Amino acid sequence: MNVFVITTKVSKTKLAALVTLLIAVLVLAAILAAAKTGTPEAADARNGETNEARVAYITRQGWQINAEPIQTQSVKIPTENTEVFTRYNELQKTQGFDLTQYAGRQATRYVYEVLNAPEAEGPVYATVFVLDGRIVAGDVTDTAPAGKMRGVVK
Repeated sequence: MNVFVITTKVSKTKLAALVTLLIAVLVLAAILAAAKTGTPEAADARNGETNEARVAYITRQGWQINAEPIQTQSVKIPTENTEVFTRYNELQKTQGFDLTQYAGRQATRYVYEVLNAPEAEGPVYATVFVLDGRIVAGDVTDTAPAGKMRGVVK
């Protein structure tokens, strides 16, 4: 039986760099694995299948709302990039949404009355759009003449 032994000389600096690189690769792999599988909370973060899930999503964003929607309607996501759609989608992109991938599809729009907007001069409403059980967009609108629309994500 023949045994081959290979030896090499490595400086402590190179060895430390190699160990550091190996640790960095392992940490990155762990982060990517966690992001891919996600936690149950992360997986359900945009769940919009039930009224309870939609209310929980809006509440997690810091809004207090009446728990029953005041309006529910089916809407079609536009296929054309009109000025209004483009501006609305830019707002959505600031929250991590992008409606362009859903162009032409039917979504359900749920509107809730916001209760914690004391500075508002008119009614304030939180709206979420749900497609395939997932929240794909949302906004909070102050309906006063000088009111503004902002993202549902604070």
